[in-house]
Amino acid sequence: MIQRSLLLCLVLLSAAAFAQKSKTPPKKSVEVCSLLTSAEIESVLGEAAKQAKSSTQPGGGILMSQCFFGVASSAKSVSLALATANPADKSKLTPRAFWRKQFHSGDQEKVKEEKSRSGKTGDRSKAEHEEELSKARSITGIGEEAYWVGNPILGALYVLQGDKFLRISVGGIRQEPERIEKSKALARMALKRL
Repeated sequence: MIQRSLLLCLVLLSAAAFAQKSKTPPKKSVEVCSLLTSAEIESVLGEAAKQAKSSTQPGGGILMSQCFFGVASSAKSVSLALATANPADKSKLTPRAFWRKQFHSGDQEKVKEEKSRSGKTGDRSKAEHEEELSKARSITGIGEEAYWVGNPILGALYVLQGDKFLRISVGGIRQEPERIEKSKALARMALKRL
């Protein structure tokens, strides 16, 4: 009798656990190519995307899903990447932790302070100037935080939102300020779908 009661309790507990699990919606994965439409790309670049090619690369707790949007008639293109937690990797490196490491490390701030104290702004070499231009620059008005990383020739906008971040770059545009503005416009559109 005790064994039957124990068995009945186990069956009921299992059924209750199964019912509870089925009520919890699974985490929805985001298809990165669905974050932007061809019409949105056309509204920003003046030409619609003719192709979209996606790929995914896991690494160190983070899953980087990327979509390349090609425009057929010119060199313009959009590369959009989404960093999410990798469910298959149980490491402690989350997209937010990676973000803090990349953009909030104390070492970057110390280097800036030392350079400004030493007064070496007038006699910098070309290499130092290029390195300074490629450092992350804060961009306001988008996501929780955003940074532009690049130089006058190429660059990417990184945007943190919740437990994910986007990296977006626009090709075929020569002027960096214009590339930044177009990247921001596209990132705003993609963020609406996260």
